Amino acid sequence: MLAFARKFFRSPSSKRRRGGWWSATTTHHTPVEDAIGVIAGTVLTALGITMLSHLGFMTGGTAGLAFLVFYATGWNYGLIFFVLNLPFYALAVARMGRAFSIKTSFGVGLLSLMTAFAPQFLRFDYIDPLFGAMLGGLLIGFGLLALFRHRASAGGVGILAVYLQDRFGWRAGWTQMITDLIVLCGAFVVIQPWAIVYSIIGAVVMNLFLGVNHRTDRYLAT
Repeated sequence: MLAFARKFFRSPSSKRRRGGWWSATTTHHTPVEDAIGVIAGTVLTALGITMLSHLGFMTGGTAGLAFLVFYATGWNYGLIFFVLNLPFYALAVARMGRAFSIKTSFGVGLLSLMTAFAPQFLRFDYIDPLFGAMLGGLLIGFGLLALFRHRASAGGVGILAVYLQDRFGWRAGWTQMITDLIVLCGAFVVIQPWAIVYSIIGAVVMNLFLGVNHRTDRYLAT
């Protein structure tokens, strides 16, 4: 038993020598850790989007563009979201590397499926509009943070935000906030002004959370 314990709890350096790229270090996640992080981030993001959709609100970024098309046409949200993300994959493949592209593709595909089928397995009885807007924005913020920290994104603007942070040091949260506010300006043609106010509150909560918590000088793992 003692010999087994020594083998199991061997030093991290020896594990890295034997495990290679699979082993975690202070600056590197294992594939299993990445998978868990991407799945968790996708679930939280999908829950926040479903909550905002139930309330008739919006969010920003590519998800917000999908909301604009969804409210204008009534088409399936998950399918719209998936199609809108396709052009951004070129940037991911060209600039962000294969690992980022694979993890992001997996996250976007899973998020598209979850939001497409969410009404069949998740329904809300009552949510206060202000509370729902803030909680929905916070859930999406947590989800995106998990994705960013595992070198992935929810696609679209998230890919651009991560690229700009890596290339120029621009905070991903602030990039997301600017694009979100631009998208929300287009919401005046599809939803009521009072819903836009709540949507802006949710977007501000989400992006303030990201702006404060997603910093390369505080989190170095990839």
